[in-house]
Amino acid sequence: MNRENGTGYAAEDLDDTFEQDLHNMIREGTGGIMNPLPGSTVTGGGGASLGVGQGNNSFTGVDLNSPQKGTAPSPSVNVHANPSVGSRLANTREGEATNETSPIPAQQSPSDVSPTGSGFSNPMAMGGGRGDQGTTTAVAKARLDSFKNWSISTYKCTKQMMQEKLGKASRTVDLQLEAQIEVLRDTQRKYAHILKLTRALTNQFYLVVQTQRSLGDAFGELAQKSAELQEEFSYNAETQKSLCGNGETLLSALNFFTSSVSTLCNKTMEDTLLTIKQYESVRLEYDAYRADMEHLTLAPKDAQTQARLHEARSKYEAQKEKFDKLRQDVAVKLRFLDENKVKVMHKQLLLFHNAIAAYFSGNQQALNATLKQFNIKPKAPSEMQPSFLESQ
Repeated sequence: MNRENGTGYAAEDLDDTFEQDLHNMIREGTGGIMNPLPGSTVTGGGGASLGVGQGNNSFTGVDLNSPQKGTAPSPSVNVHANPSVGSRLANTREGEATNETSPIPAQQSPSDVSPTGSGFSNPMAMGGGRGDQGTTTAVAKARLDSFKNWSISTYKCTKQMMQEKLGKASRTVDLQLEAQIEVLRDTQRKYAHILKLTRALTNQFYLVVQTQRSLGDAFGELAQKSAELQEEFSYNAETQKSLCGNGETLLSALNFFTSSVSTLCNKTMEDTLLTIKQYESVRLEYDAYRADMEHLTLAPKDAQTQARLHEARSKYEAQKEKFDKLRQDVAVKLRFLDENKVKVMHKQLLLFHNAIAAYFSGNQQALNATLKQFNIKPKAPSEMQPSFLESQ
């Protein structure tokens, strides 16, 4: 037999302690309702309707087992009975309602709150982000414009070069300057050939000097062991040692000669030829813009063509200024190179002639005087061998 507890509910329906506490809360809350209207209902904290009888304050009942309309049934939670559960639940509901209507964010880190107390981020940080984005966009745009200009210039220069090779385009030629450039290139080739032969002579003569040194040592050893030929071996040993000493002096002169010619050929002339390569590249670009301007000059005179012609003329003037400057630089370098070449080769050729003539004539005093004349200090025998770079 089911027992009722005075509220109309069976005992087994109130086994769950959470529902029992909720039921007690509702029952206690109905005591504060004053003079309810007939047929009125009172809504509880959980949204359940409380039935109130007409004409009296008796509590008719609450169906706690039926799920609320539009919501899923909550799973049962086993908690210990606590008289203050009802008040905590009511406070929880009130807190939830307050949080739902509160304009302040629920969680904010201290770094997200501005010094003024608002919930927005630091305005300087926000402005910095926009500034970084603008800077990145400006850099990307500059790179794109640079690539565009490079592409147009490369196309024009390639087209001009192909048309020049096919004989369909004219090129700017400075006859005097072109002749000097051709002479310089021919001179560099000939000097490089002289340098190659001189290095070969130096390497081979170094081997001769080393052989003479070894031969002189062998003669001196035999002079000590052969009493009957001691005088003859001694003469030859002294002769080879004397030739070896003169050979080392000649090697010092040859090394000085090859070093000076190598500097003139591979550094001084090469620097001028590098400037000439830049001049030729600018000349090709100048002719490309000149041809473009001449083509637009002969085109129909409409507004678009006039704008393009104005732009082409400004670019042509800029290229012409650059071309004239480099042409002047090349002319100056060629003049100084020619003067320097004459001075250097005059000294080096005189040294080479005097040293070779003195050595093969056996004039040791003239050979030593030649080295003193050109301020060349004879090297030790261990320093006579040419370096790896000089032997290439």
